[in-house]
Amino acid sequence: MAMTMSGEIQLAAPRQAVWEKLNDPAVLKACIPGCEELERADDQGFGAVAKMKVGPVSARFWGKVTLSDLDPPNGYKISGEGEGGVAGFAKGGAKVDLIEREGGTLLSYHVDAQIGGKLAQLGQRLINTAKKLADEFFANFARAL
Repeated sequence: MAMTMSGEIQLAAPRQAVWEKLNDPAVLKACIPGCEELERADDQGFGAVAKMKVGPVSARFWGKVTLSDLDPPNGYKISGEGEGGVAGFAKGGAKVDLIEREGGTLLSYHVDAQIGGKLAQLGQRLINTAKKLADEFFANFARAL
């Protein structure tokens, strides 16, 4: 099952500060819903473990997150894939852009993702959960700034 999602959020922080926080594993770990581990694997990536529940399906995902097309402090592409055992898999990427605006930073994102296994069978409930998780991440991130 393929999904796309876009959005933006106005943050009350300078673009450089937003960029630094988007690259800080401790901040990301605290902001990602269900994230249990997030450790820098190399200069452009992280190893991650996250526990998620979508409807009746609950799973722990192990995966890798890679940063590419780095354009500090303007944005990057973040890609990842995770394996959740019998629950299925998730993989995808997001283009993140940071634009100075109105005394702060406008963060915009466009996500393309693929979900397989039991999770893909949840259809619309999965899409609603993905949107809720994105909203929760950005609310947490705004508070972290």
